[in-house]
Amino acid sequence: MDIVNWTKDETVAIVTMNNGENRHNPTWTKRMLQVFDDIMADSEVKSLVLTSSDDKFWNLGIDTDWMTGLLEKNDVQTLSDWFYENNRVFRFLLMCPFPSIAAITGHAFGNGIMLAGACDFRFMRSDKGFLCLPEIDLGIQLTPSMIEWMKRIMPYHLFIRMKWSGERMPAAELEKHNVILKACPDAEETVKAAVEFG
Repeated sequence: MDIVNWTKDETVAIVTMNNGENRHNPTWTKRMLQVFDDIMADSEVKSLVLTSSDDKFWNLGIDTDWMTGLLEKNDVQTLSDWFYENNRVFRFLLMCPFPSIAAITGHAFGNGIMLAGACDFRFMRSDKGFLCLPEIDLGIQLTPSMIEWMKRIMPYHLFIRMKWSGERMPAAELEKHNVILKACPDAEETVKAAVEFG
């Protein structure tokens, strides 16, 4: 199965990540950008829904095994080059000429939250899954641009709380703070609500 594929429901492009934890690495980045190019070539598309086929994970962010391997070899340049390339994924969702909607059907950690936060709107299942910023436990700093686009989706006090605690936030709590539009009962209803909204 393709690690990322897309289908169309009338004018809604549904992008599905199919690689388990859907970790960000060069392979994932390349495929996401290819899918985005294909969607942009389709003039019928008026909105985009981003989801995952995994029952547990939506997106767990950076492939830390791949990153650690590069750092052990002191290959900082490859990692730096990839960070710039991966920012194109975020930039597309932030700036595409139609609404982008995250249908969060499982855990979203680290760069996974950044991916959801780059979307214009978010729906999330309430029976399973959390949003979490684990960078505090990993000794990783967020970039200034990430901080700015997270401030556009949640109250700053909540962002600070998540950033410095590594706390796992469920859908009901996130709905109270308007981080998500709706906490849905399960994965199927989450995608359905996001597509109907799109």
